[in-house]
Amino acid sequence: MPGKDARKTPNTFLFFMNFDSIPFLETERLLLRPFTIADAPRVQELAGESRVAESTTRIPHPYTDGVAEAWIASQPHDWRKQRALTFAVELVETGELIGAISLRLFAQGPRAELGFWLGIPFWGRGYATEAARELGRYGFEELKLQGIQARHLTGNAAAGRVLEKLGMRYEGVTLQGASRGGVLLDVVDYFLPAASLGENRSAA
Repeated sequence: MPGKDARKTPNTFLFFMNFDSIPFLETERLLLRPFTIADAPRVQELAGESRVAESTTRIPHPYTDGVAEAWIASQPHDWRKQRALTFAVELVETGELIGAISLRLFAQGPRAELGFWLGIPFWGRGYATEAARELGRYGFEELKLQGIQARHLTGNAAAGRVLEKLGMRYEGVTLQGASRGGVLLDVVDYFLPAASLGENRSAA
């Protein structure tokens, strides 16, 4: 779900960060970690479901061989170039990979766009909210972002509920703000300023 103004050159406000490797983040139930090529079959299995692809504009369907490998291989480069930070979402208890979450950094200043997807068996369990809350904390506290935005397709009400639980502010609907398969689609926009971080940590 990244915006059109995603970073193409290094972000000067992140000069103090170590971009050599993607960090590890942990919550009560989840580990956010770098993807490895060994994750590719699992990514293809989960993201290959049509309902997962239909909930986003960036996951292709059908999800053909080689797509996951190329996507995973691009992630360290995107982080080194300060364009995006992408994590595998893994269950702490079982080590099972259940989805992905990311921040795409913007050129205009210390802002980013949140994006995520989970495999169908893991919908409705609060995992997306838990992962997004931790990544938001990292974005504000470590990356020193001043705001995080997110958007979802109008038909994806579940994503909207996740964003509302994070305390994100509803900004409105952008008509034909995204496309999938050559079809223009409406999207719902949200925004969370850094000043709201403390207010929303305990949101259910």
